[in-house]
Order: sequence, then structure tokens, then C-alpha cells
Amino acid sequence: MNGHSEHSIFALMQKQKYVMQMRPILRKKALFADGTRDYRNPPEPEKGEKVTLTFRAAKNNIDGVWVCSGNERIPMERCERKGEFDYYRASIQLETDEYHYYFEIVTGMLRCYYDRMGVTPQVRPEYDFVIIPGFSTPDWAKGAVMYQIFTDRFYNGDPENDVKTNEYYYIKTYSREVDNWNKCPARYFGVAEFYGGDLAGVMKKMDYLQDLGVEVLYFNPLFVSPSNHKYDIQDYDYIDPHYGVIVEDEGTLLQSGETDNVRATRYIKRVTDRKNLEASNALFIRLVEEAHKRGMKVILDGVFNHCGSFNKWLDRERIYEKELGYANGAYISASSPYRNFFQFHDKEAWPYNGSYDGWWGHDTLPKLNYEGSPKLKEYILEIAKKWVSPPYNADGWRLDVAADLGHSVEYNHQFWRDFRKAVKEANPDAVIYAEHYGDPAAWLRGDQWDTVMNYDAFMEPLTWFFTGMEKHSDEYRQDMLGNYWNFEGAMNYHMTRFLTPSLQCAMNELSNHDHSRFLTRTNHKVGRADVLGSAAAGEDINKGVMKEAVVVQMTWPGAPTVYYGDEAGVVGFTDPDNRRTYPWGDEDQELLDFHRAIIRLHKENEALRTGSLKLLGGDYQVMCYGRFNRQQQFIIVLNNDGVQRNMEWEVWTAGLDRVTRLEQVMFTTLASHSTLSTIYETKNGCLNISLPAYSAVILRNIG
Repeated sequence: MNGHSEHSIFALMQKQKYVMQMRPILRKKALFADGTRDYRNPPEPEKGEKVTLTFRAAKNNIDGVWVCSGNERIPMERCERKGEFDYYRASIQLETDEYHYYFEIVTGMLRCYYDRMGVTPQVRPEYDFVIIPGFSTPDWAKGAVMYQIFTDRFYNGDPENDVKTNEYYYIKTYSREVDNWNKCPARYFGVAEFYGGDLAGVMKKMDYLQDLGVEVLYFNPLFVSPSNHKYDIQDYDYIDPHYGVIVEDEGTLLQSGETDNVRATRYIKRVTDRKNLEASNALFIRLVEEAHKRGMKVILDGVFNHCGSFNKWLDRERIYEKELGYANGAYISASSPYRNFFQFHDKEAWPYNGSYDGWWGHDTLPKLNYEGSPKLKEYILEIAKKWVSPPYNADGWRLDVAADLGHSVEYNHQFWRDFRKAVKEANPDAVIYAEHYGDPAAWLRGDQWDTVMNYDAFMEPLTWFFTGMEKHSDEYRQDMLGNYWNFEGAMNYHMTRFLTPSLQCAMNELSNHDHSRFLTRTNHKVGRADVLGSAAAGEDINKGVMKEAVVVQMTWPGAPTVYYGDEAGVVGFTDPDNRRTYPWGDEDQELLDFHRAIIRLHKENEALRTGSLKLLGGDYQVMCYGRFNRQQQFIIVLNNDGVQRNMEWEVWTAGLDRVTRLEQVMFTTLASHSTLSTIYETKNGCLNISLPAYSAVILRNIG
């Protein structure tokens, strides 16, 4: 028998079996690392800097761990033991290129790996941890509480600047001044309905915003534009006087039946007179100064893929044609200095050439032709710098349909590289957000955007789990409601598409101006206001579910972004119904008090702003996760079921001792919320808890 007796082989097998029985089973749930400061220091290293990487394992549970990058395999040394965990560290010398890495763990004969998706039996390069030397996002933006304002619907602080009925004609309708603040927006005339909200109104409500706990004001577009949403910019250099200040106010309104805006002389005076434009910019300067005094930042909406048909560079409505100080628009004349700003298909159609490209075919949204005009690119980059520089001092940009800009993918990426360089040189502490649906990874490599409006890794998985609804309220899926496994898979995957600095300041919204209000999604009504009626948006809503979602929003990695009025109970189907006015004097006070309390909790605890995240488990309609750093640990438990649920969760892997005490710091139910202290005790690392229907609890480790 190859030199071995049958007895000796049997003895060897018994010895190996004994060794395997004595060796503890690998506690995979304890294995952990991420890109936060506790596990990567510094978390945003410069080129050529040394970085210390840390890996966590259960105490006395592994034989060794290595940092692996390409062909390099660096041993990590156990440097600390605390509570249930051993911590291993290694130093890495960065150069200038991206550094990709994962961890290899060995215990006995078992070998496994750890990457951004967690424990894996094989190497998966697509899920490597990544460091881009020199890339950072502003510290103030990480975990910042943001507040999105659709200005026309927030508060009317200056009735003198209100848009007048028949002031001009746009998209087959006349501008309309709405005299009933509480009226729901009209479906077919929504773009030209104006309620009178303005910057003066925001300034008058600064005390409210500060009391709520807001740290960043994000404004939908403020520049001169004929619509209430202002995604059809008329003049990038100036704040719209209808939001700002009207000093000179002359001219006439259009008569019924008149559709030629050449005769809209009241409108022309308001938006072309330099006194009005300069006064409006001056008001914006004062607003930013006031916000900064209160510790708030200000983010502007940049619409650079397209402009509007009213735009002074095109001037399809002939607003500027006869005004002193303005050159002819490209629609007016073939010799316009702006001719190449747009792509015209008929080269012989001047004067009044309407053959330009429109974004998605909309002639009211002319697409900007960057490839055909270096001058246009230079102008927009100057605009980008202007508004984040003195005297305006805005703190960053949100970029509308950013992936659509340009005529090719290659040009798009180069433009945003140049845009980033221009903005960061003008204001190194400015932040660059982008509207983006789908995988953002190609733009989040440290040289273009800082981060995105977080649809894939926040709004969509959260909406499906809590409501079973698509984010426009266009579909209801019973199989998605309460589907924890879908939530876990979506979140785990889509968060890997972000670098950690980008994830920490991603705009985490429940609602916004493009989708139905989250509170309306809780009623499971499929459709829109023009079919179901506006009243249906407020029927059968579930505030318990809304509060559960806000609990996640305020305890999840990223910047929790409140869409104005969500905190007060505003409902609405998708736009324009989601753009209802803020209900001053008629707020849902319980929901408002809850927002104040949970925003305060978020702001006061660094672990909820920049800490690690670990999903601890879930089942149908329930879930549990931890947010933690080495100083603080929080456990969040949610019951989205319509009945009470008794649950047991293994929570020690969120950095807890196996026996510890957890203090309740927030408890929400269908009808109320509470911050009264209640103590829970864990046993053998597990938490036993019973939660009523549609409830959530945040627990803080107190040892």
C-alpha cells in the first residue's frame, strides 16, 4: 500500500479529523472591510501617499489574511483585539494610478476572499475595492442633510415679481398667475402655471429650514426661463427676475388670441432689462450669504445639455431681436455669433431657421452643439465657474441629464473632465452632482462627477421594498412589496458602482420633482392625476410606511435629501402633481416633528453620516442592518408588515459585544413616533424584538 500500513493511514485520517473538529468554524459574518476611515486611513489619499488598510475577523478565528492587488500579495498583521474581533492591518504605498485590491483569508484548509460584495469563494475583479489617489469629495457633503426646493411652489415672499396671466405664450398656452395657493397643478397647463414662490420667500423661511435641520439647499433651476420648472434656460448669466427682483416693470400683456411674443412687451422688459437682471443676481448673493451665516450650503441646478427656445443665443421667440445690447440669435440670422451653438439641418432657411436639433425632438429644448462650437464650451465652463465664485459663492452644481450632453460618449466624458477641472479650480470645496439613471461608474472615476442622484442604490430598491410601486406610480408589483432579497441584492450590487467618497455624498431621495411623492406611493394606486384625479394621491396613504422609509433615509450611507413638503405630508402623483405648493399653516405636525427629531439624530451621530453599513438580515416585510464606526454602533430594525412581528436578529457583527445593551433612540409607528429611552439587551450576540405593524426602531449601543 505504497509504503503505508492500513493502520497508519487510518490513524492519519483520525488525526486530521480531530484537528478539523478542534478548529473553529470560520465565522464569515464577522469578516469585514470597506472604504470608511476605520478600514482605510486616510480614506481619500493623495497620489504617492501611504494608506493603512484594516480588515476585521472574529477573535481567534483565522490563520492569516492578505491584501491582494494584481500579482501582489501583502500579509496583514494582527494589531488589535477588541471585544469579539481581531483587527489586521497593512500599509500600502500608492502611486498615481487606481489601486484595486481584495482580501484573501485562510483558516486551516479553507481559503476564501472578501471584496465589495462580501465573502466569496473566488476572486471577482469587478467587485474589487478601488482607491483613486487624489480623488475626494467635500467633507461637508458627506452625509449632509439636503433640502430640494422647487422655488415657485415653496413660498411667495414678493408678490411684485409674480408672473402675470397672459404675460407671454409658451407651449400652446398663456402664462397663468394662480391666485389659490392650495390649488393642485393642472396637467395640461402645468408648465405655464405660476404660484409666485421666489427667493424672497426662501429667505423669509430660513428660520424654518434651520429649525428643521437643513444643511444644504438644492434649488431646481433659478436662471431666466419661461417655465415654472426652468429646465429650458433663457439666460445662464442671470437669476430670473420672477424669482428675484423686478425694478423696471413696463409694457403690455398679450391680448387673448395673440400668440406672438414679440408683442409680449411686459415680459420682454422684465427679463431683458439689466436693472432687473442685476438686482435679481444681487438678491441671490444675499441669499447665499444668509445661508452661509446659518451653516447651510447652496447647490444650483445646471442644465447644460440643452437650453430653451426662448434662449438669447437662439431667440426663436424673438424676445431679444430688437433689444439693445443683445446680438442676434441663431434662429434670427445666419451671421449670429451663436450660429454654431446649435446644429441646423437646413442651411438655407434663414432668417428664422427652425431646423435646429431639439433634445428628444422637442423644439422648445434646443440641444447645445458643443462639438461644433469650442466657443460654446468655453462659455458654459465660464458659467460653471462664475456661480461658484465670488460674489455668488454657490457651493456646487446638480447637472441635469448629464449623460446626454454632447453627441458621443467620448466627448461627454471629456466635457465633464474639463467641467470638473474648471469648477474645482474656481472653488475646490464645491460639489458636483449629476442626474443619472443606470450605472454611473464610468463617470465616477475621480475625474468627472463627484456623485449622482441616487436612484439605483437608494430610491428604487427602497420604493419597491416598502411600497411595491414603481417610482412614478406607474406600476404595482406584489412580488416586490416586502421582498427583502431583492432589496439586499439591488443595494449590495448598485453600491459597488460607487467609490466610497461618492457613495457618502450621494443624493438619497424618497421623492423629487420627476417622480410621484413617496407618501402617495404608499397607497398602491397606479396611475396619474389626469386619470385618477388629484384627490386620489392622498387617499389610503400609510404614514407608518413613510416614516419607515425616512428612518432608512436618515441612517443609510449618503446625503439624505428631503423634497420640500415631504416632511409636512405633501402628496402627489408624478409631475406636475408632485410639484404642489408647501402647505404653510396646514402641515402634518406629527410628520414634521418626526423629521425634525430624526434629522437631529442623523446630524449628531457621525456613524450615521460616514460610518460603515452592514446588512444583518431580513425576511418578508422585515429587515435589520447596522451603521457603525469604532466609537458608535446603531442597529436599525423595520417591520413593514401589517401585523406585529416577533423577530430575532444576529447583531454582534455590527461591531457589538455578544452581550450588550441597546438604547432605543427612535421608534416610529403608524400613528406616532417616540424618542423615549427603552433598553434592550442582547444575548449571545442576538437581539430579540417585537415590533407592531408598519414600525421602525433605531437602537444605539450603550454597552
